[in-house]
Amino acid sequence: MLQKTGTGTWLPAWVPETTSTISILLLISSIVQSATGGYDGSMLNGLNILPSYTGYFNLNNGTTGLNTASVFIGGFLGPLVSGVMADRLGRRPAIFWGSAMTIVGVILQTAAQNIAMFVVARIILGFGSAISGIAGGVYLAETFPSRWRAWGVGLLNDFYYVGALIAAGITLGTGQWQSTWAWRAPSLFQAIFSLLCILTLPFIPESPRWLVRQGYYAEARVSVAQTNANGSLSDPVVIAIFKEIVDTLKWEKENVHDMTAVEIFRSPSARKRLLIGMSPGPFSCIAGNIIASYYFGSELDTAGITNTNDQLKANVVLNVWCLACCLIGTHLIARWGRKPTAMLSQILLSACLFIIGGLSKIYASNPHGASSSLVYGNVAVMFLFQGFYSIAWTPLLYLYPPEIMNYSMRANGMAFSSFVLNAFALVFTFIMPIGLGNIGWKMYMINASWDLVILGLIAYYWVETKGKTLEEIDALFEGEKHSSVPDIEKVRRGQKEIDTVVVEEQLTAELGPVSIKH
Repeated sequence: MLQKTGTGTWLPAWVPETTSTISILLLISSIVQSATGGYDGSMLNGLNILPSYTGYFNLNNGTTGLNTASVFIGGFLGPLVSGVMADRLGRRPAIFWGSAMTIVGVILQTAAQNIAMFVVARIILGFGSAISGIAGGVYLAETFPSRWRAWGVGLLNDFYYVGALIAAGITLGTGQWQSTWAWRAPSLFQAIFSLLCILTLPFIPESPRWLVRQGYYAEARVSVAQTNANGSLSDPVVIAIFKEIVDTLKWEKENVHDMTAVEIFRSPSARKRLLIGMSPGPFSCIAGNIIASYYFGSELDTAGITNTNDQLKANVVLNVWCLACCLIGTHLIARWGRKPTAMLSQILLSACLFIIGGLSKIYASNPHGASSSLVYGNVAVMFLFQGFYSIAWTPLLYLYPPEIMNYSMRANGMAFSSFVLNAFALVFTFIMPIGLGNIGWKMYMINASWDLVILGLIAYYWVETKGKTLEEIDALFEGEKHSSVPDIEKVRRGQKEIDTVVVEEQLTAELGPVSIKH
């Protein structure tokens, strides 16, 4: 059964009765950016070796790079407006418009007649993907119950490898076609993720926190009930969560207000939240993943794996391995916490880079006399490195930032985090090959040393958010919780009780008689 639910926006909702069904739909609606991104990268890797693609556009090294990298131009521009869109239009409408723009970009990319059309299409595609990805991360963090948030939001970026695997399979299948559809068909299929998202949006509720901030209190309470207690408005957990949201957002409205990018930097507490919240982006870039990704193909060539099909198969195996590792990492994040999992990943990454650097030094000293076991050992450690990276950084990139940032800065803060991530990725993409070319194996050692510094920063500055609602995380930064209700997970587990009658009276006194707005 579906229940017509108010959303406070032009986009209506008919929401299922069971919380588990809603949670699955929530996840489907928000995997767009990572699945689209993973698909895009894997698809372009495949297309760049297809004569039907390179010959059609008469590509050289410069235009190949332009065609491939143009999606990042849109990725830079999208964060400039995504925060404002998510705050003003609502989380679901922002995801909708981002997905719609992505579909427009995909259609234009598929129909491209020349390089200019292809590049413009990919800019639009990247722009839409950035908007839907940022809005999706904020939406999931605000809507998933705290006990499932690690999985709900962590899987958002894990689906990068799902998209990559699908693209690898499709490009392998169409690569033998003797027409331009060898590359147009994989391109067109890229729209499936955004289309699936748009079809799902009418069956999920709006973010309860956005609804409270806009004054849609009854709708917000219904949203909390639907995502936590199968729609039961009288459930003690629902009442406690709703009261906590109302109290916290009331305090923010009176003391913080909506924070623009400039205002975020003026407040010491907001600056601290922003710096910690955005740190997964640059930390993941500095970790060394760019080196491993950049040199994986060269390592395979060196190992004697030069056949194109064999390299594509190795890439599929790598994506399967990384998918398995990021799922294991998401489980660890849910069980151990964000901080311990990130520290474990950093330790493993540093060890791998030191080993790769050592093996590369031995190989560089005598490349012609190097044994195959040395080269294959280096490739094996590369595989391990990519997997260890996926344990923490793949799920944390979208999970940790919205947890750390409060409502007033969450959307703009997530946009800034995405912008910084793209900026660091661009810088390190240029720096790493130059460093490797000039100092060779020493670059691995330097990168491993950076990772140890990051390990120290995580250990000292990061705060643990496991098992806390977004409002309870405020106490870690503000020194106090802005609501009188007990911690939600303690109420859920029966360790704490609330007097629902008293809380209902407090809500009535604070909000007045609450009715559904139309």
